[in-house]
Parts: sequence; C-alpha cells; structure tokens
Amino acid sequence: MTKPNILIVYTGGTIGMWPSVQGYEPKGGFRQLMRQRLNEVSISALMPFDVLELDTLIDSSNIQLEDWAKLASIIQENYEKYDGFVILHGTDTMAYSASALSFMLQGLDKAVVFTGSQIPLAQPRTDATNNLLNAIEFARLPDNREVSICFDSLLLRGNRAKKVHSSSLRAFESPNFQPLGIAGIKVNLHQTLPPIRQSNFRIPAFSQQVAQLHLYPGITDTQLDAILTDHQVKGVVMLSYGAGNPPDNNQHLMKRLQEARQRGVTIVNLTLCASGSVIQGAYATGAKLNQLGVVPGGDMTVEAAFTKLHFLLATEADATQVRQKMAENLCGELSC
Repeated sequence: MTKPNILIVYTGGTIGMWPSVQGYEPKGGFRQLMRQRLNEVSISALMPFDVLELDTLIDSSNIQLEDWAKLASIIQENYEKYDGFVILHGTDTMAYSASALSFMLQGLDKAVVFTGSQIPLAQPRTDATNNLLNAIEFARLPDNREVSICFDSLLLRGNRAKKVHSSSLRAFESPNFQPLGIAGIKVNLHQTLPPIRQSNFRIPAFSQQVAQLHLYPGITDTQLDAILTDHQVKGVVMLSYGAGNPPDNNQHLMKRLQEARQRGVTIVNLTLCASGSVIQGAYATGAKLNQLGVVPGGDMTVEAAFTKLHFLLATEADATQVRQKMAENLCGELSC
C-alpha cells in the first residue's frame, strides 16, 4: 500500500535555527539539515515527502497578517498534489497562524498539521525529531481533516491551542477542548470534525483593523481611548474578568464601548482566565455588555477570536453578519 505523500512547509522557527553571535537565527537548507540529523530509519519513516522552504524565513515573533494568507495560499496551490501538509513554524505565534488557517481553509478533507520545537534540530536533546515524526504520522491519517498543532505527542485542534510555557517541551495545551489525538506506541486520533461535502477556501487580504483590549485594575482613560476611539479599528477582542465581567463603574470605559458600538465596531468579550467560558450576564456587570451589543466570546482562545474577527471583517460586507458569525461555531473553535 502506497504511503500518503506529505508536503513539509518550512517557514522558520526554532526547529531549523542555528546559533549565532546574536542568538539563535533561522537558516535555510532544512531538507539537508534533516538528512544530517535524522538517521536512515527516521528518514525512511518520513518518506515520501517534499520540502518547500519560504524564500524569506521568519522568526515567528515577526509574523505578519500577510504571512497567514501566504501559508494558506501554499496549501491551496499544492492541495491536489499531496495527501497532507506539515507546517514547520516558530512556537511563539503558532497558535495564531493555526487559528487563522483554520478559518481560511474551511472544509478540508486533508490534514494541515503545524509543529516546531523548543530545541533546534541541530542541537543535542532536541524535541524536533519526535515532533516532526509525529506530525507527519498524524498528517497521513485519512480521518484527520482539519488544521491542528502537534507538539510533545499531543495533537491539538489548531484554533483551540495555546502556547502555555516558554521553555517546557510540552509548550502547548488546549484549555477548553480535549486533544484530538495522542502519539504513544500507536498514533491514535480520538476526535475529528464532521466531514464537509465541499471545501470553502477563502484567503482574503487582511488589514490591521482588529485590536486587543486587556482590562486591568487602574486602566486609564488615555489607555482606553488609544483603542476605543481609533476610527481605523473595526473590531476589538476585549479580555475581562472571570465569566466576562468588566469594571462597570468605570464610566469612561462603558461610554467608550457604547460609542464604539454605535460606530459599528464589533466587540468580542473573552475571559482573562486561563480556561473556562464567558457567560455574559451571569453577573450584573456582565449583563451591561449585553445591553451594549458586545458579543460574548464563549470559550474561544484569544488567538482564535482575534484571527476569526480578522477573517470575518475581511470576508463579510455587513457588520451585522460579522457579529452574528462571531457567535457561531465555524470550524470547531467554539463550544456550542
């Protein structure tokens, strides 16, 4: 039986970095690095595969909105040539990129698996080998039909994952959703998205219209105004306390939220907590946001809500549709 053919897309990130005077830096020639660092058994297990390397490698801290569209376009352009895709990406913004691609590539019938490493492949004790092998194995599973992140033996839904540790080899978790699969003695897939009859790829040109507003004790009027009075901002992901509670006695905040809503700005309310969901109206403070037309973000991650809002603002002409779809589960990012 012929093994599925995989395209590995190398974007940069720790996995392919080499030490320099300034610290670790991305370096080209990842296919050659693989052959230098992996044994013949590992290479044989990976085959068949091709490697596509970006012309300009990216430290993921420098990822830009247009890079999401570039990655999605690579998948679209090569979709009929390969049976699955593995994207090698820096860990710092991997959850943002995986979330963005999940919205642009809805209706996949193949896997798009992000992975990377905390220790470069060129270094001893690297975690890159297992992450790469596991990602390719997961990408070959025919029932895996979505964008995911494979890291430290776990397969996580891309738009549910977060980077939770700066140095641990288990750098990613999915706080509000169980892992899709786990790589143990066997590679097992536990959960999948329901099949969609027709793919719906939409790769828009994103613009810098979305901001994040983190509420905290003592936030000043000037700090609020920097976001909420900026007329170029069309969407705001707001992080409030607990189950979605703002400081409603902050009259300046409530006034600016109301004014922004009157201008047609879509405001999505998430929790500052590491896990859990917004239940807007469980407390009187949160109920005031309902009156203003703020969208409760449920249990979405910041990364998912931010990229989803970007996607909808770029693909929906009507602000009412943007608000309605922000509250809908489009591709597994939100619990019903």
